[in-house]
Amino acid sequence: MRRDAMLTQLGYSPNDALIEQLQRIEINTIGYEKIRKHIMDLHDTLKVDNSFVAMSNTNDYFKIKVESKSSEVAIEAHEKIKHFADKFKVTIDKLANKDTYYILGFQH
Repeated sequence: MRRDAMLTQLGYSPNDALIEQLQRIEINTIGYEKIRKHIMDLHDTLKVDNSFVAMSNTNDYFKIKVESKSSEVAIEAHEKIKHFADKFKVTIDKLANKDTYYILGFQH
């Protein structure tokens, strides 16, 4: 998948700065090629739970953000994220006291 297509699928309007940021994320994400498609699938799956995958503004990683106001929907989103990590052997890091995760990469 081309970088501009991936950015569009994530809801961004591609430009040079975003393409460069995506390149840095690809380099930082261990085994990125193995999990790229799964990251996009997770993004699509989480939309119904008012959650999404985005590029972090502070670190060169993808982040998963759970923004649902409903605790039931938020719990479902967290379960989907755990299932994604377990099924595809992806290392994620949950930020303390936030409904945000970083996708660190594929577990060897």
